[in-house]
Amino acid sequence: MLAAIPEGPRERLTALGREVSFPAGTRIFEEGGRADRFWVIRTGGVSLDLHVPGSRAAVVETLGAGRLLGWSWLCPPHRWHMGAEAVSPVRAWEYDGARVLDLCRTDPELDHALLSYVVGVMGQRLRSARSRLLDLYGPYGSRRTA
Repeated sequence: MLAAIPEGPRERLTALGREVSFPAGTRIFEEGGRADRFWVIRTGGVSLDLHVPGSRAAVVETLGAGRLLGWSWLCPPHRWHMGAEAVSPVRAWEYDGARVLDLCRTDPELDHALLSYVVGVMGQRLRSARSRLLDLYGPYGSRRTA
């Protein structure tokens, strides 16, 4: 993710990050919970899942190093759209969403680069979730890419 942001704004953004770690099996956030931060994964893996009524949560994607974890902090009502769990020990940079939004208000170059990147991630995650749910629950032959 950070490579998608120009050097100057990237330095200002990375100054806001703090290093965190999650042991394997840790629930990082729950679907519907308050979303106020995001992470850039340095090492390890995180599965994203969706609640499925009458069934266990469906894993829709697994993220690894360099990937953005969490975009719901950016969009009202600031609630997680999926859940996330560490599938292996994870090291990541954690960012406070409110502080990043404050920085974006004063740094149009960062604002544009970050929003462009996050919108792309949102579209890709939507496609992944749709495909996975169709694989699990759709009638045979219903999976089509948009």
